[in-house]
Amino acid sequence: MRAPVALTASRYNRLMRILLLSAYDAASHRQWRQGLANNLPEHEWCVLALPPRHFSWRIRGNAFSWAGEQRQMLNEPYDLILATSMVDLATLRGIVPGLSTTPAIIYFHENQFAYPESGHAHPSVEAQITSIYSGLAADRLVFNSAYNRDSFLAGALALIRKMPDHAPTTLIDSLAAKSLVLPVPLDEACFARRERNKEGPTTLLWNHRWEYDKGPERLLLLMQKLETAGLDYRIHIIGQQFRAMPESFDAMRMQFSHRIGKWGYIEDRAAYLHILRSSDIAISTALHDFQGIAILEAVACGCTPVAPRRLAYPEFIHAGYLAESCADDADREAAAMADRIIALSKHTEPAAIDISKLAWRHMKQRYRALLASAST
Repeated sequence: MRAPVALTASRYNRLMRILLLSAYDAASHRQWRQGLANNLPEHEWCVLALPPRHFSWRIRGNAFSWAGEQRQMLNEPYDLILATSMVDLATLRGIVPGLSTTPAIIYFHENQFAYPESGHAHPSVEAQITSIYSGLAADRLVFNSAYNRDSFLAGALALIRKMPDHAPTTLIDSLAAKSLVLPVPLDEACFARRERNKEGPTTLLWNHRWEYDKGPERLLLLMQKLETAGLDYRIHIIGQQFRAMPESFDAMRMQFSHRIGKWGYIEDRAAYLHILRSSDIAISTALHDFQGIAILEAVACGCTPVAPRRLAYPEFIHAGYLAESCADDADREAAAMADRIIALSKHTEPAAIDISKLAWRHMKQRYRALLASAST
């Protein structure tokens, strides 16, 4: 494969009219696009976003929805299209011809090839092929981590190789050649730390979506091991909830009501960050994470991370802070994480991990360079 695209900041900054498309506007996608508008106000941002529900219909129907409901807006002139990977860019450019000559960037918060298997998993071959078409239709493919990029390219190649004949495997080289990695920046408010109360039990934090792919079963197993070991701890289990939730959350609440502090979704952003700043150790038991914004925000707020040494974490957190990875052995991985938490609980001061390079104040110039390079 050819070397991926590199960004330079040599381009001048000029006002652009940018069409920003978010086809499945989940919380992390919404935070990213709002961050762009707030931190790059020199551009005119024209936003179209669809609610994050009915995944299968949304990922295949977003071009239909917009072409039918937002035709006038889509036919206006733009300097650049910036779309999330949920957008069916190839179809949208085909049915709105005016967009076909506008430079376009696809931003991958995730990809449809690296989700763990479950009875409720989103990915399908149709969604995977759509993401390949969108990548081919874009001028740049931007990924929030190298893990995301590499798993997308490997998954796309494996899928194309399954074709019974006329399998165009060389298309992956063209996707790789226009790919680059640019993480989602962190909210500046995350870096305002406060002094912790050093008295009382160790405060743990698990702040992820309440879905199968974030490994709640592994969290339950971890809590059981900590209880067996006799650790005195308190845990905040917070994050976005959905109508259907894994049964392990009910088991946690029944077995560990004496350990649980905050529970559920914290809608107020300031209150959410206060919980992060008051916690000692942030945990991830995820089966997949393409960047790990939840745990990175916790680290920015002063928490020490405990996460498996796999997925995207080593790109952002030194391996010395990560636990042994055993993706196929949940018990062994939980034991390794429990040992790490117990060892950390003996320290009176949290680790000082500097991830300020991910703050918007440091990342905004890289985003400016991306937009300028793709719009010419």
